[in-house]
Amino acid sequence: YTGPIDLAGLSPFAQGVLAACRGIPRGEVRTYAELAAAVGKPGAARAVGTVMRRNPVPLLIPCHRVVRGDGVIGNYSMGGPAVKERLLKLEGARK
Repeated sequence: YTGPIDLAGLSPFAQGVLAACRGIPRGEVRTYAELAAAVGKPGAARAVGTVMRRNPVPLLIPCHRVVRGDGVIGNYSMGGPAVKERLLKLEGARK
């Protein structure tokens, strides 16, 4: 989906994180730290994780493409790590 998504009710930080997440191409992943740096908040990886957990539209903003920096896949609000792993595999992503 490439149309507009109304995120007006979220903080500017959350909106920026979700916009950056939306820009992750299919088949690619980014770490929480990389996403934090991309929005100008290096060191805010945990806050990025919170935004991902609260993503109001995970089917439209692909938060499953955001993984932990230590190589662990991390959680996924739409079914846990197993679902996240499956989605990434379907996209051909490498962690």
